[in-house]
Amino acid sequence: MLVLVENHLSPRTAAFFDLDKTVIAKSSTLAFSRPFYQGGLINRRAVLRTAYAQFVYLLGGADHDQMEGMRKYLSDMCRGWNVQQVREIVAETLHDLIDPIIYDEAASLIEEHHLAGRDVVIVSASGAEVVEPIGEMLGADHVIATRMAVEDGCYTGGIEHYVYGPAKARAITALAAIEGYDLKRSFAYSDSVTDVPMLESVGHPYAVNPDRGLRREAASREWPMLTFSRPVRLHQRVPALTMPSGPVLALAAVGAAAATAGLVWYAARRRRPALS
Repeated sequence: MLVLVENHLSPRTAAFFDLDKTVIAKSSTLAFSRPFYQGGLINRRAVLRTAYAQFVYLLGGADHDQMEGMRKYLSDMCRGWNVQQVREIVAETLHDLIDPIIYDEAASLIEEHHLAGRDVVIVSASGAEVVEPIGEMLGADHVIATRMAVEDGCYTGGIEHYVYGPAKARAITALAAIEGYDLKRSFAYSDSVTDVPMLESVGHPYAVNPDRGLRREAASREWPMLTFSRPVRLHQRVPALTMPSGPVLALAAVGAAAATAGLVWYAARRRRPALS
């Protein structure tokens, strides 16, 4: 595939990726429920509840209200957690839990956008202590994530900034103003109808494994739809993608991950975007 490198005298561009079910095959925050249990942060009942939430999420049965309820549950659950302990648990288990569920197609797109001279930005409703290490593992240039309130090194249970729905679009616009991105020439990828504002904010939106609502929106707006279906360990395909990236944008903290609306899988002919 021919990839043309951009003229860097022209405005900079970026590719914005939702994380859960777009780059990885599961909810990033719910994936850490077992090590959080082993670390003494949650009890067995909480493990079972998050396992059920993950199951509902994978089947695409959670609507907006259910996901808002899960967001509140997770933020309440993490009240009192030591921030440093959370970071250490994520660091110790990241590669075992997340590396195997990264979509090969997403990793390839990230690489191709970098080769074309574009920054790669992960934009997620999950907390930064989870999203930032994943972003570094993927070689992302920036991460935008939910920020939770911290006092005396522990989470208070409050949320300072929830990166969800229209807030994603606002965060993208703010970052574009800082970095000088031309959003009309930039790309965005998501699986959820709740991310329509994010997709609308760029000139090249793509629906990835779209849920029912986003599939309707994408069809009516003639947005391309992609199917990602091959999870793969990064070191087995593109070792360069496991190298640390540049500075990561720290817009926040962990535990509040109201994952985006669940997926309804469908059979579709896979179509790759033109990155030139």
